[in-house]
Order: sequence, then C-alpha cells, then structure tokens
Amino acid sequence: MRDNGRESNDEKKLSPMSQLEQLRELSAVVADTGDIEAIARFRPLDATTNPSLLLKAASLPAYAPLIDAAIAGAQGEDEAARVGDAGLRLAVAIGGEILKLIPGRVSTEVDARLSFDTQATLAQAHRIVELYERAGIGRERLLIKVASTWEGIRAAEQLEREGIHCNLTLLFSFAQAVACAEAGVYLISPFVGRILDWHLANGMAKPATPQDDPGVQSVTRIWQYYKRHGYGTVVMGASFRNTGQVLALAGCDRLTISPELLGELEANAGEVPRALNDDGQRGKPEAPLSEAAFRWQHNEDAMATDKLADGIRRFAADQRKLEDQLAQRMRG
Repeated sequence: MRDNGRESNDEKKLSPMSQLEQLRELSAVVADTGDIEAIARFRPLDATTNPSLLLKAASLPAYAPLIDAAIAGAQGEDEAARVGDAGLRLAVAIGGEILKLIPGRVSTEVDARLSFDTQATLAQAHRIVELYERAGIGRERLLIKVASTWEGIRAAEQLEREGIHCNLTLLFSFAQAVACAEAGVYLISPFVGRILDWHLANGMAKPATPQDDPGVQSVTRIWQYYKRHGYGTVVMGASFRNTGQVLALAGCDRLTISPELLGELEANAGEVPRALNDDGQRGKPEAPLSEAAFRWQHNEDAMATDKLADGIRRFAADQRKLEDQLAQRMRG
C-alpha cells in the first residue's frame, strides 16, 4: 500500500512556490492597506497606512466600533480640534488592530497639511506615540510616517534621536533619498507607480520592460547608492501599479504592496530571480546636502516637484474627507 501521507508531502515538495513565497525570500513584504482581512490573509512583516487607506478603511463595517470609540474619546477646545483628535485616535485604533496580526511595525502618518512645519510635525508625532502608549503599544512597534519635505526630514531627524523611528513617504527625487539617509531616517518609501504615471502623462512611451520603468530605475539607483555608502536606512519600494514593477525590485530591503497585487503574486508560480544585487563596491561619504543644495537638486527634477506637491495635496484632501465624515458622526 502506498503511504498517502508520504506521497502528499512529496507532492508538496515538488509543487512550485508562488511568486509571493519566492519574493518573501528576497525582500521583506509589507501590506499597503488598512484592511484587516487582507492583512490576515497575506501575513506581511509590517503594514503601512495613509489618509487615503484610512478613508477607505473607515467605510468598512468592521471599523464602525473603532470610529465610535474615537469620537467618544476625542478631546479639544472646539469642534475642529475634537475632529482632528478623533482622526488621530482612529488611526491609532486601526494601527492597534493591524499590530495584532503582524510581527513587525505599523506606519501611522502625520497630517500632510503639516508637511512644511517641522515643529507641528514633531508635536503630532509625539501625540501619535502617546496615544499608542496609552493603548499599551510601545514605539518599537511603530513608524511615524512623514512627507519627505526638507521640514519633514528635519522633524524625522529629531524623532530618530529620540528613539522614534520614521517612514519618510512621498519620496520621488534622489535628493530626497540622500537627505533622508544623511538624517539617519529608519526607512524611506520611494514611490514607483506615481513616477511612471508622471512620465506617461508627459509623453513617455510605455516601458518595454519593467527594467525600463523610470520608477523601478529610481528605486534601484537609491538602493545601490545606500549600499555603496554604507547607509543603514531601509529602502521600501512603494506605490506599485503592476507585479512586473514589484518583481523588478526583488531583493530590495522591503516592498509595500497592495492586496490586489499580493493576490496576483500569490496566484502566480513563475520564477522570481533576485533583481537587486549588492556589487560590493564602496565609496567615500559625500559632503552633506545643505538646505539650499537639497532644494535646488529637488527643484531640478520636474517629476519629483510635481508629484511631491500632488501627493501632499491628495493626502490632505483625503484627510479632510475623513474629518468631514467624523464631524458628521460627531454631530449625530
């Protein structure tokens, strides 16, 4: 008689690994969502949220009790202050639910409307950390997400000194990446899909291969620069439009991927070779970027200046929409 158990194990060994399983062996996979069900399904190391994702999450029935609790606990001298506080409490509550399902960290974003105010960014970051601590969650489980403006990078530099790790988002230019590394930021999220979006909208032909994708090329350049100069800042590719972009960055430190693309990778069994390789070359540190040099180099990149401004506006708009919903519920 055949040993059915042994046969089953042998078949399992011979069955091809999914692209998602192979990718996990090369890069840490992060879920770009606030959807608890998706996070439970794909078991990412970390999860990242932003105002757009929180706005979407707030419409899910599962989060209704969290919204009610955030509103009930909101503090402030006037309605605007209470609504703002309710928004922070909701972000922390959703972050807390996510942390029950992942072994790593959750990113919680500072209001995009504070992107050009270092002190206000610091104040809100401290408030986020405080709310998590009240919920019994230490800063070792958090990343404070900040836009990669000069002011945001300076705030992150201070937070890192305090032992509060940061995720610098809306990163499009090489100057932003260099400044973040020099500031000792824990992690950056260079955007792939939005870079491609800009180039396509401005007359570029569709890339023939993922390696020709300007977003993929941007992240590759940053990753190689960090390795060559010994920077410890984690590079987490973000904002993917298709699985080709994701797989073209296999080997990047981390990749934050939407549930839709995670599902595609899970369903596919094609080979996933390492795309990013450390060639071992090392270079001397360059002179730190001054504020003037940062602003000029960033300004020279039309795509980066457009997409940073656009990203801040979009996150701010979704934050306002979320606050409008909270205000309506607060009024009863």
